Amino acid sequence: MKTEDTLYHVQLKPGDVGRYILLPGDPGRCERIAAYFDDAHFVASNREYSTWTGSLSGEVVSVTSTGIGCPSTAIAVEELMMLGADTFIRVGTAGGIQPENRSGDVAVITAAIRDEGTTLHYLPVEFPAVADVDVVLALREAARRLGYTCHVGVAHSKDSFYGEVEPARMPLAPRLLERWEAWKQGGAVASEMESAAVFILASIHRVRAGAVMLLIGNPAESMDSQDVEAFNSMVAEDRQIRTAVEALKTLILQDRQKDKTARSARG
Repeated sequence: MKTEDTLYHVQLKPGDVGRYILLPGDPGRCERIAAYFDDAHFVASNREYSTWTGSLSGEVVSVTSTGIGCPSTAIAVEELMMLGADTFIRVGTAGGIQPENRSGDVAVITAAIRDEGTTLHYLPVEFPAVADVDVVLALREAARRLGYTCHVGVAHSKDSFYGEVEPARMPLAPRLLERWEAWKQGGAVASEMESAAVFILASIHRVRAGAVMLLIGNPAESMDSQDVEAFNSMVAEDRQIRTAVEALKTLILQDRQKDKTARSARG
């Protein structure tokens, strides 16, 4: 039942979500992620936004899909913050950039190259899109505990998928190829389409955000049908999802300890 308190795009109202949110792009992944929660239940679905809510370590947590790209992601994060969410982890797949990146590796994102248009409506391009350090550390340690090969570094957030994967056929091919080489030389580890918006909004609103990606090879790594099948099996292992869930558990415990310390200090 819709009420006047229901937010237009995500179709959620106060109490529908927790403060901790996982953000996949694909609505089809929400139920799969929610399976890692306790007592998960479907909440709402509208356009690209699907939401499930459950609990982890006794705290209310949710998963909301963002759709593809920074414009729809910004809407989701804005409305989720209006409902009280303050910890966001982007969970998705990304193309690897560095030669050492291999399909199935996990990338924990520390910051994002703002090669997209949405965040320019929030802050000048000189302002960096940076993840929260506590979220980054929780994700890194979770990946290591789970035994995954983990790359920690900067992501390239872009607007055009085919401009990245098939730059040679674009009218701006020389510029696209030159910039890609710059991202590579600069040490960027992954190319995706949403993290910049999540990080910029988190900075503005003083909340926490991070991102974890399952990498799809690198431009120098050709993939035949067997490689694609192998990668799909890695996707089925939910490596990035498991990493995000374990990181949330760590953050929940840390937050409880902070609250306990704060209560003790007040006497």
